[in-house]
Amino acid sequence: MAQFTNLTSRMIALPVNDIDTDQIIPAQFLKVTDKNGLADVLFYHWRYNDDKSPKQDFIINKPESQGAQILLAGDNFGCGSSREHAPWALTSYGFRAVISTSFADIFRNNALKNGLIPIVVDEATHKMLFDLFEEAPRADLTVDLATQTVSYPGGSFAFPIDSFSKTCLLNGVDELGYILGFDKEIAEYENR
Repeated sequence: MAQFTNLTSRMIALPVNDIDTDQIIPAQFLKVTDKNGLADVLFYHWRYNDDKSPKQDFIINKPESQGAQILLAGDNFGCGSSREHAPWALTSYGFRAVISTSFADIFRNNALKNGLIPIVVDEATHKMLFDLFEEAPRADLTVDLATQTVSYPGGSFAFPIDSFSKTCLLNGVDELGYILGFDKEIAEYENR
């Protein structure tokens, strides 16, 4: 897993509530067991016309959205079925953080295990971020995982994350990598 410490990026706004995992990545693309090509099918039905041409008005198809690594989404992001392909598609596209007022538990856990930070904010902060996007769409935000803060022009706010996930992300390891970091202690225990 890629290490996550700080991220400075523009955000893009997708003000839709209850975006489920089938909207993030439709079921017909779940046959793969790796991440190759998943960036191309992220938000597939919203992103492409029936003839597979890009919908010019969909936010991630707009030229000014290219390179943004923070997605500002509506409430209850990642609901629906439990598919790890959803955070795979988001990270393959280049997103490193998603901001919402809430996340489905399974999506949140899958995201954290794949280097995608689900940032939960209150409704007032959520509204302020959408307003900021309207007023200054090219403004940078900085996500600092060590301090669990997001800075934006004019201020900052804190966000929650469980300490185990935070430790894994800061060190760029998954659960197995974390355990293997105690190899010496494990060997000593086994020798006793």
